[in-house]
Amino acid sequence: MKKNNLSAMGRQGGASALVILIMVLFFGGILSLAIKVGPAYMDDLTIQEALENLDGTEGLSRMGPAQIRSLINKSLSVNNIRSLEAKDIVVEKDGELVLITVDYEVRNNLVRNMDVIVHFQHKYELKGK
Repeated sequence: MKKNNLSAMGRQGGASALVILIMVLFFGGILSLAIKVGPAYMDDLTIQEALENLDGTEGLSRMGPAQIRSLINKSLSVNNIRSLEAKDIVVEKDGELVLITVDYEVRNNLVRNMDVIVHFQHKYELKGK
């Protein structure tokens, strides 16, 4: 005769308190990291869009590097980007082309004496009308 195996169901209890605690700490750490690093990536996307929108600007190829940098700073201040400094943007002219290099890093405090450093580097070749 077949024996009904109901006694095995009594031993199944699910996740223990230790496993649940480890899962909460793991996913909490990932969430904390995403909250600290996410805004840096969002700001970088805004910076990329601002620089890409300069392509095709009227008179861009006739402007000097200081005027182009001023145009970039205006666009970034409208988008509330304050983390990018003037030394992080290099503007060069090559005939009709305007070469813009953006190289910067963002540091955020993760916990106590641990920091998260995110480095961004972009190069653009733009032409004006």
